Amino acid sequence: MTDPRYLAVKLLDKTFGSGSYSNLQLDSGLKTSDLDERGKKLCSALYYGVIERRLTLDYIIDGLSSRSIEKLDSIVLNILRCGVYQIMYMDSVPDNAAVNESVSLAKKFRKTSASGMVNAVLRNFIRSGKKLKLPKDSVKAASVKYSAPEEFVRSLTDDYGSETAELFLAHSLEKNVTYIRRNHLRCTEEELLAAMDGIEAERLNEHCFAVQSGDITATEAFKKGFFHVQGIASQLCCQALAPDENDIVLDICAAPGGKTFTMSELMNGKGQIYAFDLHEKRAELIRKGAERLGLNNIKAAAGDATKFNPELPKFTKILCDVPCSGLGVICSKPEIKYKDISDFAGLPDIQYTIACNALNYLEVGGVLVYSTCTVRKAENEAVCERFLSEHPELEVVELPEMLGNSFGTMATLMPPKYGSGFFISKFRKVR
Repeated sequence: MTDPRYLAVKLLDKTFGSGSYSNLQLDSGLKTSDLDERGKKLCSALYYGVIERRLTLDYIIDGLSSRSIEKLDSIVLNILRCGVYQIMYMDSVPDNAAVNESVSLAKKFRKTSASGMVNAVLRNFIRSGKKLKLPKDSVKAASVKYSAPEEFVRSLTDDYGSETAELFLAHSLEKNVTYIRRNHLRCTEEELLAAMDGIEAERLNEHCFAVQSGDITATEAFKKGFFHVQGIASQLCCQALAPDENDIVLDICAAPGGKTFTMSELMNGKGQIYAFDLHEKRAELIRKGAERLGLNNIKAAAGDATKFNPELPKFTKILCDVPCSGLGVICSKPEIKYKDISDFAGLPDIQYTIACNALNYLEVGGVLVYSTCTVRKAENEAVCERFLSEHPELEVVELPEMLGNSFGTMATLMPPKYGSGFFISKFRKVR
């Protein structure tokens, strides 16, 4: 049987080397392995744990190794990261076991010459009392403590202040929770819970449930189309648009389709939803999801959100959930936080272009919701303020109360109450 630690190191080396999404890399690795459930849990815990805490782990290793992080072999570095992570954060793993397994891994990966160094670094960490000595500079300290690049810490602090920034970063290291939305067109609450095959689902409201663990896609409930996976904030975004049976809705950047499905359910499967994504493969994901859920009012196709399509009709409601940096969802996709902030510099112009194009499809009196799953104000408020100032035919619209809070016309939703970081704003075309 595959060694779960060996697989974790192998997948980490691929992820850090290729920059691929962690969830896709892990799912692929686990599916092709022969690990039992216990092994899969250990592999997953190590894999995600190291990604989430990478900068913290590297800071510790750099202080104990005679060679700098940059000069270490990538496999050896990931063995060390896994070893330090087990010692620092996994109480279920005895320190000696973490050391011995790490030394064994070096040999399994044919890095025998590095096994002595791995042993020395990990045992020195244990002898030092496993303490994390933070830098004196507040930004550097937060970077090490929360494993977030310094420029990301500064960006959050500039936008929201140090207290909110630290709360956000602290939550990003908490255990990720999966949220599902009940398909009321297919089942009652009782039928949903009965078909979850023993997986516990905590009721948050009549439609939204939190699931702590388990393969929900293998349940009878999933196969029968009783639910789809969707975060709290994404569900609230759809409720802010509030489509009904009489609407013709455009979801201009729709894949993988969670918001499309929720809007269809809000419309009781009636009216019409046109759902587009740039790539046909992703449009097919929407079609398959709609078929599983029994939602027949969705037309999914490939389409470029930045270019006007004169063949489309006018729409009464439009969801403009634009491509973004994704920094609001680092709890579930921790690798995103390590991207260079400069990589996102061109996003506001793309987002603005998509919003302007979407406006071409909106009929007078119609409503448009602009949303992102990031908390960067440059991609949120700044884009909306430009959108409003350069389009006199628009007016802002009050957002509905969300989980007991009022937000006015623009809402930045923060974890933990809203599950993840998210932004929603609402406009009406008045002429």
